[in-house]
Amino acid sequence: MGVTAATVGLALLTSSAGSVNAAPAPTAAKDLAAGLSALRDGASYVRLRLEVKQPSNTTKLVLQLQIKERRTKTASDVVYQVLWPKERKGEAVLLHKADGSPASGSLFIPPDKARPLNASQMNEALFGSDLSYQDVIENFFAWENQTIAGTEVLNGVSCLILESKPGKGESSSYASVRSWIDSRRLVPLRVEKYLPSGQLGCRIDTTRVAADDKGRPIPADLTVRRPAKDSVTDLDGSKIRHDVVYTDHEFTPEGLAEVLAPPPVAE
Repeated sequence: MGVTAATVGLALLTSSAGSVNAAPAPTAAKDLAAGLSALRDGASYVRLRLEVKQPSNTTKLVLQLQIKERRTKTASDVVYQVLWPKERKGEAVLLHKADGSPASGSLFIPPDKARPLNASQMNEALFGSDLSYQDVIENFFAWENQTIAGTEVLNGVSCLILESKPGKGESSSYASVRSWIDSRRLVPLRVEKYLPSGQLGCRIDTTRVAADDKGRPIPADLTVRRPAKDSVTDLDGSKIRHDVVYTDHEFTPEGLAEVLAPPPVAE
């Protein structure tokens, strides 16, 4: 989800505004997906708490993170940096994805350990969580194939089920993604990602919706589960800013070594 509205892009924090036909045609599905995708464009800054739990509800890991994103219709750059705990401060991940190309990136561990990430490593876990690198850089709302798979009431909320599938030239380890979109607020309340085998690979549930800095409803808290793992990851957003100003250096392997203060908002 672009665990964004950044998100998760997070690909995970996204929202939209307007109305959708009661009986959407295929073009309406594409319009819905395009609207959700467009709201990921631009530069944003997010602060969040990441907590990994075992089935017994025992906390395994807690991190405070800052996320820097710079997305356009043709390319995405994302940086995740650990702010807390002190012993892990400065650990960072840089991810890059351009249309027609596999995702790539870099890892940094203070004080000076760095290594590249290639496309074959995009399924690895982000900081030991249930999110993969691919989950936070990939924008499935921008995929070529979009359809309305039905409607369903989820936790008392009427949802459109948007099914996204990659087209030719779109690289992903997922064969399809289903998103339960709140029909009134047009916020993704659940995202399920399916493997080529048809098995569920990842489920992301929105547990809290809040207004962003522009007054739009967005997924603020998320829970991530993978059937193949015995853990659960909670993401609690505390701050988001849009239209922030970044330097190109901040989205380079060298820039990962610097944990900079939140950037200013563009005039």
